Amino acid sequence: MKRSDGMISLATVGVLVVAAYVAAQMLSDIMSLKIALVAGFSIDAGTFIYPITFTLRDLVHKLLGRKAARTLIVAAAAINLMMAGLFAFAAWLPPDLAVGEQLEFAVVLTPVWRIVLASIAAEVIAELTDTEVYHLWVTRITRRYQWARVLVSNAISVPLDSFVFCWGAFGGVYGNAVVWSIFFANVIVKGAVTLVSLPGIYLVPEKGREGDGETGRQGG
Repeated sequence: MKRSDGMISLATVGVLVVAAYVAAQMLSDIMSLKIALVAGFSIDAGTFIYPITFTLRDLVHKLLGRKAARTLIVAAAAINLMMAGLFAFAAWLPPDLAVGEQLEFAVVLTPVWRIVLASIAAEVIAELTDTEVYHLWVTRITRRYQWARVLVSNAISVPLDSFVFCWGAFGGVYGNAVVWSIFFANVIVKGAVTLVSLPGIYLVPEKGREGDGETGRQGG
């Protein structure tokens, strides 16, 4: 839907950004079931897409405000938990042997609950932290240099997310050296993806919301 002047409406942009955030969250959780070996480091495959969610969260915050960002984070966590439960239910259902045993579904998509719960906990803690850091930056420091608000908030939330996920998922399962290796690999990859996605903050206009202490003024 477009406005009469030919520009895409704010509502349409908001829907697209929210949809992209939820999709990236779901895809990263599914991909995290694969532990890959990259450049000598063990790393879950979801790490290659998950960092995008931090910038997408920043876009939601910029476009719709802090309350909307908080709501989206919790909703996405609930959706991911429901998805894991539905995968487990589908794997539990007896297969139609006329088609075959269909073992591939259970092998690929049956959730490892410790990894799933660690991933969701990390997402909620890190993304909510990202929300508060972003909000403090734009309300207490400056609205100029929009790349800085993304860089600063992600610089805190990315290591936090990696710490909660790695130790929640693998602590006590592998030796401490291995877990720290996974942690540092996560931080490096997530940091690199963050830098690539950082310019995305300029894709949407800024719109303040009452109660957030935000105005509609843009800068930087």
